[in-house]
Amino acid sequence: MERLKVGSDEIAIHARGSALLATEVTIPAGGGPPGLHRHPSEELYRVEAGRLTIYREHERIVATPGSVVHIPGGAAHTVRNESDEPARAYVVFSPGTEMEAFVRALAANPGDVVALAEAHGIEFVQ
Repeated sequence: MERLKVGSDEIAIHARGSALLATEVTIPAGGGPPGLHRHPSEELYRVEAGRLTIYREHERIVATPGSVVHIPGGAAHTVRNESDEPARAYVVFSPGTEMEAFVRALAANPGDVVALAEAHGIEFVQ
């Protein structure tokens, strides 16, 4: 299993292909993507440990172990660990090709997140 460091988060790739990217994400307290964003891939989160706050369009969803949250492709969203403990979730992206390319590019060159995101079809909306 390959592990990538993306910002303060760790992403372990379990399965990959054009149809999907299956990962396990560990997000430390205060971690997560830098802001609301959208991309064509849909996401499915299943929280395994800790607590994640998922902002989806105008909803705020607090997900705890066993929670499953779907984020449709194109929906503005972000995922934050607003707790004092690390959180871990399984995340599936479909399709997975663009998201895998973005995660790999960001792990290799954590410089300009916005430019890398735009190059991989991700738009920051806030």
